[in-house]
Order: sequence, then C-alpha cells, then structure tokens
Amino acid sequence: MMFRFAYPALLALLVVIAGWLLFALWRKPTSVTYSTTSTIAELAGSARHLWDKIPLILRTGCLVLLVMTAARPQLYNVPWDVLSPGVDIVLCLDTSGSMEALDFQLDGNPVSRLTAVKKVVGEFIEKREMDRIGLVVFGEEAFTQSPLTMDKGLLLGLVNKMQIGMAGDRTAIGSAIAIGGKRLKDLKAKSRILILLTDGRHNAGDLTPEVAAEAVKALDIKIYTIGVGGTWPGTYKVNEEMLEKIARIGGGKYFRAADTERLSEIYDIIDREEKTEVKVEEFFHFRELYGYFLVPALILLGVEVFLRGVFLRVIP
Repeated sequence: MMFRFAYPALLALLVVIAGWLLFALWRKPTSVTYSTTSTIAELAGSARHLWDKIPLILRTGCLVLLVMTAARPQLYNVPWDVLSPGVDIVLCLDTSGSMEALDFQLDGNPVSRLTAVKKVVGEFIEKREMDRIGLVVFGEEAFTQSPLTMDKGLLLGLVNKMQIGMAGDRTAIGSAIAIGGKRLKDLKAKSRILILLTDGRHNAGDLTPEVAAEAVKALDIKIYTIGVGGTWPGTYKVNEEMLEKIARIGGGKYFRAADTERLSEIYDIIDREEKTEVKVEEFFHFRELYGYFLVPALILLGVEVFLRGVFLRVIP
C-alpha cells in the first residue's frame, strides 16, 4: 500500500501560499480589531497580537488543505474483494463460407449469418464484464483469435474484424472444439464452458466433432452448441442432429438460432445458467483520500468566519 498525489504539480501552489503568509504576517494592519468578550479584552501585548493572527493562520491552513485536495491524494496498490461470476468462456465462432448465407435480418434488412452473429456475440461479451473470454475462429482450419482475457475492448475489436473465409471456406468443427478445450484445460475457474456457434456442417479436419467433444468433456468443460441458420429455403442447412449430439456429450445444451432475436435470447439463457459468484481479490486499484483533506479545510474556513464575525470584529 503506497501513497501518492495524482496531480503533484499542483503542490507548487504551496510555495505561493507560503509567500502570501509571510507577506500577510509582516504587513501593517489596515483595520482596528477589538473583542466583544471581556476575556479577550484583557489580553495585551504579544498575546493580543498573536490572537489577531489566528484567522490568518486558519485561512492559510484552509488553503493548504484545499491545494492538497485538488492534487488528489490516493492510496494505490490497495487490494479489494470483488464478486466475480468466475466463469472462463471460449467462444468458437464459425467463419466458413456457409456463414455467408443471407437468412438473418437486422433492422429489416437481410444480412449474413456471420453479421448477425458478430452483433449478438458483441452484446454477450459486453454483458459478461467480470469473465475471462477467449475467441477461437474456425473454417477449414481453427486458430485462437484471442486467449482468455478480461479486456472486453480487445475482444469486441477482434469480433468486429472477423470475415467470411478468414480461416478457410470449409468447416472443421472437431478442430475448433479441440482448440477451445486446449485453451480452457489448465485454467482453475469454478466454471469453464465452450460455446460452439456454427451452422453445423462439418466437412473438414481429421478430428470428428464427437471425438473432440468426448475429449473436452473429460477435462470437465461444458459445451453449449448454437445452430445458426434461418428457416428460409436455401443451400446451407443446419446440421441439428450433430450439434445436439455434441451438446449432449459435453453436458450442455443445444440451441437453434433462426433469427437475431432468438440468438440474443440464447445468450441470455447461457448467461443466467453459468453465473456463479465467487470472491476475487484484485490489485492496483486506487482509493481516493481527498475527503480527509477537504473536510478539515471546510472546518478551518468555518472557524475563521466564526471568529471574525463574533470574537474579532473588524472596523474598516
């Protein structure tokens, strides 16, 4: 635990205040002061002179404390406890050629499956503020787009930059599950989940989705699958049977997302089911201390005003 001023340059004003105090102490009085109480009236000589200077000393103390308040005194590297959902999540997102199908709508306009997914995934990431989230992008190949992180700005930027075919046009679902499981296997979160979002048309890679799901389940990682695809007639059909089987093996659930509204609801369900609060100790936070300087400053100012108005009245 250490102390600092956030704006130390403002402390240079203390030199100005010291100069003003010296000038005020040595200058000749511009008014005649007198006391309204018999006790103070009996004071004489240097004692009376010192009493007359008390308001000046109080004002100086007030100014010093106000300057220190403006400089923002802080304690930093202060540990504090926060409640975290304690969930590590890997999102496996399909960017294969089939995700180009225009069977979703946004604002009444047809959009590709990937465009709809990017919007809803972004909203999901923003909601899970205290979770670590990683991204795996897959097509014909699967690779880690981002390791698990709490940097939501980084994640949102990467999601926005995803493009159709960036990992190849075909779909290696087994490889995606394996890469996602690898990212989660050594982490010690209370809950670890893998969310596979695809149209479910596995047609690439040496590892089958079922075998990959069995391996990931053995690591105590839960798998949710989301089948992306509208109900319009078209070339790209969602392989629901396979996605249901993967979710069943992984101990999770399968969801069908036929439109953006349903896709948002699915993420809300997952969000509710996987939220388990744990206490996490975080560091490098700042605790503001300005109140310890501002309150005494206001007290000194009030005492000065009281003394000048009641005990030491000034005749112009």
